Amino acid sequence: MAPVLRIAILTGLLSGAAAAQDSAPPPRVSASPPTADEVAQRPQARPDGLNDARAAEIRARDAAFDDWVAAFRGRALVQGVSGATFDAAFEDVGYLDDVIERDRNQAEFTMPIWRYLDRAVSDSRVENGRAALEERARLLDAIELRYGVEKEIVTAVWGMESAYGSHRGDIDTIAALATLAHDGRRGSFFEAQLIAALKILQSGDVAPRDMQGSWAGAMGHTQFIPTSYLAYAVDFTGDGRRDIWDDNPADALASTASYLSSFGWVTGQPWGVEVTLPEGFDYSLASRDVKRQPSDWAALGVTRPDGEAVDDFGAASILLPAGAQGAAFMIFKNFEVIERYNTADAYVIGVGHLADRLAGQGPLSTEWPREDRTLTFDERVELQRLLTRAGFDTQGADGRVGPLTIRAIRGYQRQTGAVPDGYASLMLLDDLRDDAG
Repeated sequence: MAPVLRIAILTGLLSGAAAAQDSAPPPRVSASPPTADEVAQRPQARPDGLNDARAAEIRARDAAFDDWVAAFRGRALVQGVSGATFDAAFEDVGYLDDVIERDRNQAEFTMPIWRYLDRAVSDSRVENGRAALEERARLLDAIELRYGVEKEIVTAVWGMESAYGSHRGDIDTIAALATLAHDGRRGSFFEAQLIAALKILQSGDVAPRDMQGSWAGAMGHTQFIPTSYLAYAVDFTGDGRRDIWDDNPADALASTASYLSSFGWVTGQPWGVEVTLPEGFDYSLASRDVKRQPSDWAALGVTRPDGEAVDDFGAASILLPAGAQGAAFMIFKNFEVIERYNTADAYVIGVGHLADRLAGQGPLSTEWPREDRTLTFDERVELQRLLTRAGFDTQGADGRVGPLTIRAIRGYQRQTGAVPDGYASLMLLDDLRDDAG
């Protein structure tokens, strides 16, 4: 969003999926006396002073938040927000504990891609998406005609972000953004979003308490962050308001198409195509920096799973989201455009594959390495330190597996005779641990 790395990464899935509610089990009745373990598990009276300590902690936290809001008010007014708008927006707004917890655990970055896709492109989401395409056919056709973005892509974003409008989020946007800005981990980003949200309120497009969305401040049917709304939202209905919150999704869906078009969407080009790599493939070529025409990839033996060459839609790279053991994709310019909505590869593949399914294509052909799991943050830091210790410098240990770490992984894999796919697996970490003694 401007760019929309809405940090949504969970916004796309958690706020975009219908969560099943597990009913509580009935009370267990036993004829025998409770065991010592059972007694220990029962609620116990807290020692005197413990509740008081927690209450004091909450009071101190809330006081610090109120102080931050008071200081922020001055900064907001300097940037063109009126005092009346600010005061109405912050009426009864408080610190939201749950927002910080969610910010630490985003599904796109913490969940194996196969589990993510199981949810993102579930049978029910495909079925509901096809129903939405049929129900909103005239609207979606009109949006596609105006912006050149295929209706299946727009609908897939809608499905990923809010389950086709059924889960738009009910968290107060001002409270969520203020909490995140005060928290400070990405304070400058969220403060900019908060200023933008206040300007949206000042424009009259929505009332303060009607401005609701996800924990990360993303709003409406397709979860726009405020800065992206200001830059790209459109009034498709012509009623004088850019209303992405209304039950009528027209403005929201058109705004999504407007956004993707603004970042260079190529009409008729796929986001990506599943491919099969030949035996002996040079995995150093599987890099976002290596771009070739599909016909050139075909000359190297890279084809669709059915053995046919991919059409020359434009320059493309090879992406291995789960290493050599999982599915491979030939990705195009439109992959990068969807990436502006959310930077996680899992999210982009989720949107793209869901759009393909809505258009009538089948599931992916390649099995995922489901016995594997993603590395935790601490494990990624350990991996980087062990790689550097082994002579493959990652230029720091920040827990982010970027180009430098991938290059170091490939160097180590070549040295050990493994397939140099650059994938940070648990097996790789175990090998490095063994080598380190």
